Amino acid sequence: MPDLPQVRGVILDVDGTLVDSNDAHARAWAEALQEAGFDVPFERVRPLSGMGGDKLLPEVTGLPEEDPRARRAGERRGEIFKARCLPSLRPFPRTRELGLRMRQAGLKLAVASSAEPEELKALLRLAGVDDLVVGASSADDAGASKPDPDVVHAALGRLALEPAHAVMIGDTPYDVEAAARAGVRAIAFRSGGWDDEHLRAAIAIYDGPADLLARFDASPLVRQA
Repeated sequence: MPDLPQVRGVILDVDGTLVDSNDAHARAWAEALQEAGFDVPFERVRPLSGMGGDKLLPEVTGLPEEDPRARRAGERRGEIFKARCLPSLRPFPRTRELGLRMRQAGLKLAVASSAEPEELKALLRLAGVDDLVVGASSADDAGASKPDPDVVHAALGRLALEPAHAVMIGDTPYDVEAAARAGVRAIAFRSGGWDDEHLRAAIAIYDGPADLLARFDASPLVRQA
């Protein structure tokens, strides 16, 4: 496991990383797309979890995000997710404890998510880390969603850190790629449903928050050059 120079901040993804929500997002997308007349099953959408609507909609419909049908599907997804999915979601075990441990280690925390701002606020409250982060970058802060690096750059700005002094924690290859394109190393969690082969570009891979917390003192967040 490589040593990292002077890690001072952590950029957190939320869906699939702190909250067990990737399946819920995929179900909401599939239902919204079906209502809009697109025959896109859950199995087609699920591997795209972690992308924003600007990437997902053109991928599964062939239409640009600004097309009225695609735009309405995106709006409907948000309605379905907030009404039917959000109330039943749960954070992964030990999520808040991990956040507290990182803060105890002197690390500043920020969020880089493709979620819409209101959804992101609710998810951070659910994860129990809303009071631990210095700022949260959402879909509104990015010209393009992951794997483009826009939201990671925004999170770096909130941390007021250079890329070399930050590490991103995410659960999808899109998180890992976005971090790399921003010059930030990434730690990956298997909790979002991706296997190690897809996450291989990360500097370390853990099962989820509880696993990283249990091995925190030997993790790249502590082992510094």
